[in-house]
Amino acid sequence: MFWILGADALFTTLAKVFDLAPLRLIAWQLDHKDWAGFAFYDLIFPLFVFMSGVSLVFALPKIIEQHGRAAAVKRVLFRGALLFAVGLFYAGGLQTKWPDIRVLGVLQRIALAYTGAGLLFCFFKPRTLAAIGAAILVGYWALLTFVPIRDVAMERTAVPAKLGVAKPTLEQAQQLYTSTTARVTGVYDPGRNLANHLDFEYLGGRKYDLYFDPEGLLSTGPAVVSCLLGVFAGLLIRRRDWDDMKKVTWLAAAGAGVVALGFLWGLQFPVVKKIWTSSFVLVAGGYSALLLAAFYYAIDVRGWKRWCVPFVWIGMNPITLYLISGIVGYRKLAARLAGGDLAAWFDTTLGAGWGNLGIAVVGLALMLALARFLHARQIFLRV
Repeated sequence: MFWILGADALFTTLAKVFDLAPLRLIAWQLDHKDWAGFAFYDLIFPLFVFMSGVSLVFALPKIIEQHGRAAAVKRVLFRGALLFAVGLFYAGGLQTKWPDIRVLGVLQRIALAYTGAGLLFCFFKPRTLAAIGAAILVGYWALLTFVPIRDVAMERTAVPAKLGVAKPTLEQAQQLYTSTTARVTGVYDPGRNLANHLDFEYLGGRKYDLYFDPEGLLSTGPAVVSCLLGVFAGLLIRRRDWDDMKKVTWLAAAGAGVVALGFLWGLQFPVVKKIWTSSFVLVAGGYSALLLAAFYYAIDVRGWKRWCVPFVWIGMNPITLYLISGIVGYRKLAARLAGGDLAAWFDTTLGAGWGNLGIAVVGLALMLALARFLHARQIFLRV
């Protein structure tokens, strides 16, 4: 949340102002891959899903023990539905008419992944969960690899090029799709894969990528596995028969192994965030486990806690801070405070780019100030 609510803009602007190799490397990692591949910015979203799985392990067993499995199921369904509703609100709510409402999105995916993994956790033991997770990943790979699809790329640049029309209508795109008789298997290109085609055919409302959605229908399945990987990490941390260093070692070793397995699978089934490929699940889950091991070691084992206080402020109110960012926008507010002639003065006095750097600093400071204010007054929006 720290990165997506301002730190990314700060470091990308720093890279432009100072043009240093380390800053350029950071800035390069703070952008999503266009399609196949993996960057740090591609980890943030699945890391949220992973951590929601970790939280399941610390919340649901107590509910099951005290109130029974039905109460735990009710809690999972309620929290999932509420988070899904919050996601719809973040995406614009009812300010637009159908079909211009985006049904699926980031928060909605977290909600569905949490709900799916939570319900599985309520009814199955870890070994069965592992088997279910593996079956989902292999099944998703098999569907995208062996199910024949129309040999047409339903993608925002490919469709106009195919039709020879600058801005084709939805009806023209549908005609192109239905008139394509050739079939192909084993392709994972943008708009030319089973997941994207199912979105085009069956996902109503506005789609983020015009003809398909990166948080689409079929890719919700492997996203549930991303949450299950967090469940396994949480189960490891909760083990009382292991000391902290053993937990860190196993988390790190498992994370490194899963990352390697993901990239190895990616040689055949590419690592693609926008269709949440099985290889992407493993790579993101492995890196998530490595980060969890590092933070667990630093904070819980070594007791280095003072440095992370601002992140505690953010972590206690992530949904609130995220919603405010979507509704108001910290950078937009920062531009009102540090833009215009003031930013121009910085550019003239200190050099090109300093005005934008000032806006980025103010935007991040506003977010941190709000996070600290809410934390100090114990104001938390929990779902």
